[in-house]
Amino acid sequence: MRDVEGKVAVITGGGSGIGRGMARAFAGAGMRLVLADVELEAAGAVAAELRQGGTEVLCVATDVADAAAVEALAARAFEELGAVHLLCNNAGVCLEASLAAGADDDWRWLFDVNVNGVRNGIRAFVPRLRAQGEPAQIVNTGSFNSLIPTGFLGIYCATKFAVLGMSESLRQELAPDGIGVSTLIPLGVNTRLHESQRNRPAGQAINPQHMNASVEAIRAGQDPDAVGRAVLDGVREDARFIFPDGSMLEVLRAQLDAYLDAMAG
Repeated sequence: MRDVEGKVAVITGGGSGIGRGMARAFAGAGMRLVLADVELEAAGAVAAELRQGGTEVLCVATDVADAAAVEALAARAFEELGAVHLLCNNAGVCLEASLAAGADDDWRWLFDVNVNGVRNGIRAFVPRLRAQGEPAQIVNTGSFNSLIPTGFLGIYCATKFAVLGMSESLRQELAPDGIGVSTLIPLGVNTRLHESQRNRPAGQAINPQHMNASVEAIRAGQDPDAVGRAVLDGVREDARFIFPDGSMLEVLRAQLDAYLDAMAG
């Protein structure tokens, strides 16, 4: 989708982190925005910033784990802005937990947001994008953990491997419709991912492992605005994969070599 000026982008998790970086990049390219976030106040702060530059922004309180809420988001986006050309299924959460000892609520929460959130976005928006009959793009936020697993992030890795598989299948399904699908594969990004548990559903216990071992790595990570600019470039090129940070190339190469060596016997 080379020409993005005046087009409409919907960003889940648009109130902070990578979502905010996307919003800034898209606004700079002249797009109109729908910012969906479970924290409406955060989305409103981003919207206020961008409106000062003349960007049209709609904010919608949205829990992506709730299929009805995502359906309502899609309905509002099309009704109030007239079209959607870019959907960024970006909202995500993370925690550290042993695979053997992770609580049922840990598994349920991460899959509800990271996997079902993407599924709900696909289910609500794809029929409308097809009916619209215009070029469009979907960007699903994966992770370097979609490719390389990390101990004590196994539940998170499972969700992000799932996002990659969903994206790759969806890209094949939607190619005849002129709708592109990209997987965003960031490495470390300086966001509040380590504070994800602030948004756990009521009644769920906070996992004490949290993200303690990862806080410094996250804080030393890439600027979310740089990630947002990489996403914009990827959308314009209909990139299959968007890698904002190529510093782990040799790690990925070693992982792929291990697969190839095993296959070759």
